[in-house]
Amino acid sequence: MTGSSGPAGLDGAAHNGNAASRLGPLHDLRPGPAAVLTATGICCVVIGGLVAAVTGPLELAHGSWLAAYLVLVGGVAQWAMGQARSRRPDVLQPRRSWAQIGCWNVGNLLVIAATLTGAPWAVDLGSILLVIALVLAWHAARPGTGTSARLATAWASLLVDRAYRMLLLVLAVSVPVGMVLSHSRHS
Repeated sequence: MTGSSGPAGLDGAAHNGNAASRLGPLHDLRPGPAAVLTATGICCVVIGGLVAAVTGPLELAHGSWLAAYLVLVGGVAQWAMGQARSRRPDVLQPRRSWAQIGCWNVGNLLVIAATLTGAPWAVDLGSILLVIALVLAWHAARPGTGTSARLATAWASLLVDRAYRMLLLVLAVSVPVGMVLSHSRHS
């Protein structure tokens, strides 16, 4: 095997030695950003529900807050981001899509860990990552080009897009509110 000659991949095309080309059509089985956001959001909702179930019996001091945060911010918001991304998968470059996922999840982990340990400066750091993820999500949510063949579909799509952008705005406003609450609680 030298140069570009070599055995054909599963799709009949010659491969150049990288992993994706050796897999042929199977490389499409890797989850994209939309699937990762959606699945992670669903997992956060389930984990938040489990935290809510054990908060009372285990007398967790921040259990109610943690359950609500996991369900609403880590779960529902992230699921919505995944659904929005699946509607327009090519709006952002892939690395920006993955940056959004990384910033959102690392930011959430920092906010959770900092709240549980009483470190408001780390809440601020996590909040900065959340804002970066929200800016990327806002950019990806910009209205699409072209017109729909059916007016009803166009109106439904417009309504969904506006509702999603409102969710992003509510989240953006809640970030500084959470930062102020964190600092006031620990000062």
